[in-house]
This record gives sequence, structure tokens and C-alpha cells, in this order.
Amino acid sequence: MDEVRPTSGAQAHGLVPLFPPGLQAIYGECRRLYPEQANPLQVTAIVKYWLGGPDPLDYISMYRSVGSPSQDIHEHWHYVSFGLSDLYGDNRVHEFTGADGPSGFGFELTFRLKREVGETAPPTWPAELMQGLARYVFQSENTFCSGDHVSWHSPLDNSESRIQHMLLTEDPQMQPIQTPFGTVGFLQIVGVCTEELQAAQQWNGQGILELMRGVRVAGGPWLITDMRRGETIFDIDPLLQQERVDQGIETEGSNLSGVSAKCVWDDLSRPPEDEEDSRSICIGSQPRRLSDKDTEQIRETLRKGLEFNSKAALPPINSQKQSLERPQSRKDSLESESSAAIVPHELVRTRQLESVHLKFNQESGTLLPLCLRGRLLHGRHFTYKSINGDTAITFVSTGVEGAFATEEHPFAAHGPWLQILLTEEFVEQMLGDLQELNTREETKMPKEYSWPEKKLKISVLPDSVFDNPLQ
Repeated sequence: MDEVRPTSGAQAHGLVPLFPPGLQAIYGECRRLYPEQANPLQVTAIVKYWLGGPDPLDYISMYRSVGSPSQDIHEHWHYVSFGLSDLYGDNRVHEFTGADGPSGFGFELTFRLKREVGETAPPTWPAELMQGLARYVFQSENTFCSGDHVSWHSPLDNSESRIQHMLLTEDPQMQPIQTPFGTVGFLQIVGVCTEELQAAQQWNGQGILELMRGVRVAGGPWLITDMRRGETIFDIDPLLQQERVDQGIETEGSNLSGVSAKCVWDDLSRPPEDEEDSRSICIGSQPRRLSDKDTEQIRETLRKGLEFNSKAALPPINSQKQSLERPQSRKDSLESESSAAIVPHELVRTRQLESVHLKFNQESGTLLPLCLRGRLLHGRHFTYKSINGDTAITFVSTGVEGAFATEEHPFAAHGPWLQILLTEEFVEQMLGDLQELNTREETKMPKEYSWPEKKLKISVLPDSVFDNPLQ
């Protein structure tokens, strides 16, 4: 449990010689912005994470920002976390690796919340939101980057608000700092509506953030979250969808390379009793394990834009720490930047399959048009990683290097990892057949799509099928 208390001026601002240097460095940056707020209110973990407590952030400071009247930026509350970076340098939380690299995970979180009229103290719910994101980072070792999105599926403040998801961007005021334990950047949480999240998935987070900066009620230049906002940027300016987002997808494609999902695949090429069959990855059966090399390659595939759900779902499998975005190129690759192309595990052979059946829940199924239009038509790949096991489905285009699926053998399995190569002509055909999945309205389940000449079948099924696999 957390408690709210004012910080001690002496302890909070480095007047005590034993004050942790990493903490002091972050406070120094806060002092630069708020010199008149020597003792901000602070949410602090009663039992620190390094003493067995549940909350990774030792402190979250809450400042009152007057905004910038000259830029038409309204007054708001500014939250700053302490704990994702190395505060102490003694290995109690983060391994100290020197001052040249990132400190801890290399960043802290911030959040800007519109101050309501008559509000004299900052709400504390953003602190728990930040703790939740920090727990995800510590448990999965996934780091966030500017432009990333977080699928939350619930109002951020547990109200009836339309603000139910998040994008991440650089804080507009706080500058990266150098501490004795490495560098620390500041990533700001930005609350968004479902339609804005979907646009970020289909195009890219940075593009949507830039549109939001131009709409004052949606955040303005400093991207201030207003939990009472009832309109999306597309409600406010309908032309943004057609002239900016749709055009961006058409010309640039999507930056989202994969999601954690409810999905399975079935090899229709072999009878179920075949011991060599990869039907072991189907619903209700025990999945085989991915080899370390397979897992590492999928981690790279899912490096950006993974979904994170605060409900009962496993986090994405990417365990590498990244702080910078990798430039996108039209000629995509499935090879890891740090290793050569995949070498199949000696005990798991890659098999060519004749016919496959893919099964997705509705949320995963609605991303199929994005996969095809925003990724494969731009020479890229897209991966669904099951949240219920090691099952993975990667769609690849003919321009992707390092894939084990080929035009001659478009379905290839390496243990529970299936790759499907789709030609541009077939992608266009599928987009037409899957057009109803583009609608935001609830679709009656189940949905069946079949391409007999390609020996491919796709089913979009209710969540209950995946939640109760033996029923």
C-alpha cells in the first residue's frame, strides 16, 4: 500500500550527504522546472520493492504546473516516477553496469493530468497506474519507447471515461539526464480513446501523437490528459482519419509488428494421431516448447508496439531492453540485430505443411486487416504470440528475409511456431474477403473464412473457446 506525504526539503533536495545520487539527479531536473515547489506531495511505497514490497516505484512526485498561457496550455498536475532507473547504485534493485549506458531501464515515467476547477490537490490514481506499468516492465523486462502503445481496456481512473488506453512519448519539458549510474530519459504517458489507439496500431503511435498535439482538447502541445474528454480527435476533425491516418497507412504502412493474442493453429495436413504432428499446439492439448533461438527471434519480431492488458493476460515475451527505435525499411527481416538468422534446434525440425487452420478471438481477428494492409503490403511481417502458451503465428511477405516459409512451401512450422507466406495478390484477395473485420461494431461469432485453393482457413471465435479450452 502507498501513502501520500510531503517530501522533506533536506532529504528531497540533496542536502544530506548520503542522499542516493540517482534520486538526487532526478530531483535536480524536477527542481529546474519547479524551483518554487521544494516539497511536492509524493506517493511512496510503504514497503520498498527491494524489501519485498509489491510496488517497483519507490516514489512518485506530484507537481502543480501552471502550463504556458502564451501557448494556450492549461494548468495541470505533473507526475514523475522514481524507480525504473537506478536510484542507489548498490545493486539492490538494478545491476550497476557503469555510467556510460542506461541507468536501470534507462527511463522514468511522467504523466500530465488536467487540473479540474477548484481542485487543490492532485488525484492519486495516476500513481497506481504508473506502478502498474512499472510492474509490467520489471516482470517482463520489456522497456517502453516513444510511440509505443499500451492497450488497457479500462478507464484509466476507473470511471466511465472514454480514455481507456495509453500512448508514450518524450516528456515535453523534462530533459534526459546523466547520473552516476547511467542516463535517464523521461517518457510521458498520454491517455487516449479506443479509436485513437486503433489508429496508432494501424499506422504508428508517433503519427497519432503529432495529430493530438494539434488538437487542444485532445492534449495540445504538451499532451495533457483530460479524463473528461468525450470526443476523439476524429470526432473533432473527421478529415484527420482520411487525410492523415489512411494516407499514412497507405504510404508508410504500420509500425506494429506483433501482438500478444488469443490464437492457435491447426495442421490439417496430418491425422491427429500422427506423433510428429504439430497439432499438439491446438486448443486443449499440451504445447511443445519453443527453442531458445526461436524465442529470441520472436522477441525481435515483437520488439515494437506490443499489446499490454491490465486484465488476466500474460505480458508480451520480449525481454530485451531497448531505448531507441529502429528505423523501418521496406525490405524487412526476421533476423535479430544481435544474431545471425535462425538455426533450427537440433531436436525440432522445420516442417512444410500442406493446409492450416488459424483460430483467433475477436480482438485478434480485427487486427488481420492491419496485418495485411499495414504490414505485408509494405514488405514486412506480423506476429501473433499466444498468451496461453508458446504458440506463435507469423505472417510474412515475399520481401522478408530469414523466413523459413517460401512461395513454394508457404506454410512452415518450427515446433509451435507457424510461418505463413502470403503473396501480394493473395493479400489483396484476403483484404476483400475480410472487409467486415474492419468495422468497429460487434461482429456475430463465430466467423469462418476459407480459401480452398490456397488450403488456408481462418476462424474468428468467441473468447470462451480460448478461456475454456476443454469444454
